Amino acid sequence: MGAQRDMPPVEDPFAGPAAEVRQALVRRIAATGVLDDPAWRAAFGEVPRHLFVPYYFVSTFAGYERLWSGDPDPVRRERWLRGAYADGPLATRVRDGELVSSSSQPSLMARMLDELEIGDGHRVLEIGAGTGYNAALLSHRLGEELVTTVELDPEITDSARAHLAAAGYHPTVISGDGARGCPQRAPFDRIIVTCALPSVPQAWLRQCRPGAGILAPLAGGLVVLRVGDADHAEGNFLHTPAYFVPLRGGRPAVRPPVPHSAGLPRRTADSELFGFLLALTAGSLDPHEALSLWQRERRPERERFGVTVGDGHQWAWLDDPEGPYAWPLRA
Repeated sequence: MGAQRDMPPVEDPFAGPAAEVRQALVRRIAATGVLDDPAWRAAFGEVPRHLFVPYYFVSTFAGYERLWSGDPDPVRRERWLRGAYADGPLATRVRDGELVSSSSQPSLMARMLDELEIGDGHRVLEIGAGTGYNAALLSHRLGEELVTTVELDPEITDSARAHLAAAGYHPTVISGDGARGCPQRAPFDRIIVTCALPSVPQAWLRQCRPGAGILAPLAGGLVVLRVGDADHAEGNFLHTPAYFVPLRGGRPAVRPPVPHSAGLPRRTADSELFGFLLALTAGSLDPHEALSLWQRERRPERERFGVTVGDGHQWAWLDDPEGPYAWPLRA
């Protein structure tokens, strides 16, 4: 059920033009096969993304160019607004030439929300507040009292809280280490993670109800775990590739480069799926062992891989958690 929200405290001069391009974005997302749920379609159709990205950066040959809502040039203002509703990620914070925060691709966000099967009454924890846009979508869908978002960087936290207030939403926004979750707001029915992980923090399981779901980016993919109890969770990867800024900030996670001098076929080394396998088995398989597995198993898709968290250990696997292909996840 969609939630009622407060009216924004300040009149939005872009409200009219934004509504048109926002509906175009909703149609583009729906064309990817998500937003069948009317509640999520309403959320994407009504939450004003431009209020969460009053400025952002686009990559150029010279570095980054800043686009912002207050640009005196009307052509550049229109470019900013249309870019805010493009179906692509937006770089929102750059420090010393490095990307430290971004707003994710809307269609990917929609797919993540859909795959996590969030329903009425669910209490949701988001790890990585970013601009606050995802928390606004959750608040629209569930009601702000059921939404908590945690962000490590206090400056980003303050910015997200301000963006949310400007759009009329007031979920719980906390500055803190996302790896620790938010025990004071537990228990949660769903945890959605918008930053890349090397493994799943055990603290999250202890803050979940049995049967809860966790969706997290890992190794350039998205894993959906079902929580059994405070010590156990298991699930498979989705087919969707996903690259996010790491949990504690820094560069976006990318698949590790494979040197052609290692003797691997160029086509294999350049394969995005082979890169996923290398990232998932980092520290356990060298590239040549990974190549042997890759060929023997006929280039397995992401959905054949999964993750198990149990009794203080975590491992990734192919096809079967107890099968012959399993690798410990690095902490």
